[in-house]
Amino acid sequence: MTTTADATAPAAASAPPLTTAYRPPHPLNMFRTVRALMRGPKDPTMLVHGTTLWRASRTPQGIATLALRQSTEGVHATAWGPGAEWALTQLPALCGADDDPAGFDASLHPLIAEAARRHAGLRLTRTDLVFDAFASAVIEQKVTSFQAFGAWRVLVTRFGEQAPGPTPRAMFAPPTVAGWHGIPSWDWHQAGVEPPQSRALVRAAERGQRIADAVLAAPTGADRDRVLTSLPGIGPWTASETRVRALGDPDAVSVGDYHLAHEVGFALTGARADDDGMLALLEPWAGHRHRVIRLILASGVREARRGPRLAPEDHRRR
Repeated sequence: MTTTADATAPAAASAPPLTTAYRPPHPLNMFRTVRALMRGPKDPTMLVHGTTLWRASRTPQGIATLALRQSTEGVHATAWGPGAEWALTQLPALCGADDDPAGFDASLHPLIAEAARRHAGLRLTRTDLVFDAFASAVIEQKVTSFQAFGAWRVLVTRFGEQAPGPTPRAMFAPPTVAGWHGIPSWDWHQAGVEPPQSRALVRAAERGQRIADAVLAAPTGADRDRVLTSLPGIGPWTASETRVRALGDPDAVSVGDYHLAHEVGFALTGARADDDGMLALLEPWAGHRHRVIRLILASGVREARRGPRLAPEDHRRR
């Protein structure tokens, strides 16, 4: 992977962007791989515009904006901002280069075998940005996706930092760890985040980067879970979601999800399962259970809805 300055950078950018091309040695569907990180269609940190995927992030070197395009020659990336070099260095991991499918046997179930064949370019993305993944997961605890994505959009736009570069619309990188800690209680309330979730995130932010460093240093998924669930208000679901988003953990299973066990059970047996049943069904793929979940979701097999969608009550004006 080579990195060069682009002399045709738009005048609106504060400095010329950096560019690179990543040529994966395996099939890759960049959009399906990286879009797993998007928190709803109006996510201020991610946007698909035409054939370009835009991503704003807060790297260890500062904020960065990435514009990614895929061609037959690979993934072409342009990056703006003080974190541009870090973002380009991390690009292969973002596109699933660290995802190792060794030992995964898709043939154990016909649906998984067909999904693996049809979606050979699906990789497990890795951001290495633990606190951002953790924050988004905490906000999504025990609420609908609609509520969580709305809260994420409000808080990141209000307390994050506008992304550099010629983005198609205004985009924002998430707040710093200190920024999450400093969000006033009334702003959490106005964003629709319940007190247990806001307290959990603020308390974790009190420990600063140490949490992220401990997760990155932990050698196994179980060790990462122990680090994360040692925090007040953090259970297995949040730990698993953090592992998936930040580290591309192929074995993480989000126990306690409102829909996931039902979806896995229906896809693999034609009937719903509870969490224990889901874990039993996934056991033959130990080490790759999240990979199986991603393939199930990519397959499009869904249980028919049995009733009206949940209409969450809005408590923000009370």
